[in-house]
Amino acid sequence: MAPNSKVAEAIANAEGSAGEKAPLYESLLADIKTLSAPATAVDDLNAVADSFFRQGLGVVSTRAVLSAFVATLRTLKNEDLWIAVGTHALSLLAAQPSSFSDAAADIRELVATAHENNEDFLDAARTLGEIPLDNAQRKVGDADRAKIWIRIVRNYLEVEDSLAAETYLNKLKNIMHTISDPDLTLHFKLSQARIQDAKRDFLGAAGRYHEISFSPAIAEEERLHTLGMAIKCAILAPAGPMRSRSLGRLYKDDRAPQLAEFGILEKMFLDRLLSPGEVSKFAEGLQPHQLATTSDGSTVLAKAVVEHNLLGASRLYDNIRFEALGSLLGLDADKAEQTTARMIEQGRLVGRMDQLDGIVWFEGGEASGEKGSGHAKEMVGKQTRKWDANVESLAQQVEQVTNSLQKEFPDFVATHLAV
Repeated sequence: MAPNSKVAEAIANAEGSAGEKAPLYESLLADIKTLSAPATAVDDLNAVADSFFRQGLGVVSTRAVLSAFVATLRTLKNEDLWIAVGTHALSLLAAQPSSFSDAAADIRELVATAHENNEDFLDAARTLGEIPLDNAQRKVGDADRAKIWIRIVRNYLEVEDSLAAETYLNKLKNIMHTISDPDLTLHFKLSQARIQDAKRDFLGAAGRYHEISFSPAIAEEERLHTLGMAIKCAILAPAGPMRSRSLGRLYKDDRAPQLAEFGILEKMFLDRLLSPGEVSKFAEGLQPHQLATTSDGSTVLAKAVVEHNLLGASRLYDNIRFEALGSLLGLDADKAEQTTARMIEQGRLVGRMDQLDGIVWFEGGEASGEKGSGHAKEMVGKQTRKWDANVESLAQQVEQVTNSLQKEFPDFVATHLAV
């Protein structure tokens, strides 16, 4: 479409001037709200950009006009206009020398902001990724690089593209030691946690979320939300000694009882069995990637609960048949056997299996987490000695009760008990 008649007239005056044209374009841009109308604003600004690039004003004058052009765009506060005019301006700048890379970077940031405001996060990430940060014509400090890269990471995470986000996070790792801005550092740590969460490195994510939850730079409500994310990730982590330590740190956090996740956290920390109802309620608060299906067809949550309940069963039983264990875990006997064997092999459960009789024997103590360390060695007479120790303990407790009765109620003991 053709520009507004007033704008067209101002453009013609600037082009026909025999003197300096740059001030005329700057004046035109300053008055654009008066000369233009909302319906023609995009066409008017595109026409101004076409005009001053055609005039060949020189590098210095063109830079001044471009600066005024970007400032005018910012004042208009219209995302669709920013995208339409900014994209057109960038196509014009692509044919210009690299001397205008600063202006191109400013326009790309403005277009990316518009995409972010419209929740078009993928387009925002791609636009920001086109900003030259290593150009010889444009020196960019580490803090400015970090701001752009963190925005790219966060936009990719919004569309759950953790692979692309991690690419820019790895770039950030090389410069974050030079950054003193606490907000940038916080966003970097939060991005690390979100990427680990998305990649299902739930133990690592839980630790980072927990660390962030102590940051004074965020509001109390956000700190509690981040603590809740740490608890969710710890619960979803593979059962074993590493997760037990993570659960312990979170359980001992004085703020944890305020959260809805505390009930399931407490049960997991104390190795109590979880019911299907409790698991279903917890699943309602999880994000889509945390409910994704794994290679064996189960969800991350279902797998974590099965492994936790298996650990809980190992605290209740000395031995159990695979059919009974499967019934307890909600699995068939073969699946229960495979899960038990894997956890023992990975050092997350201490025990031994008798596949001929279909029985697993659990051993006391905590697994070390080292591969192969969960294999318990059968020792001759071990069960007999364990039985003897239990009988001896019971006898000692009976004797303690009797002594207490003699001390507190001597007449009762003399009448009713033969000591």
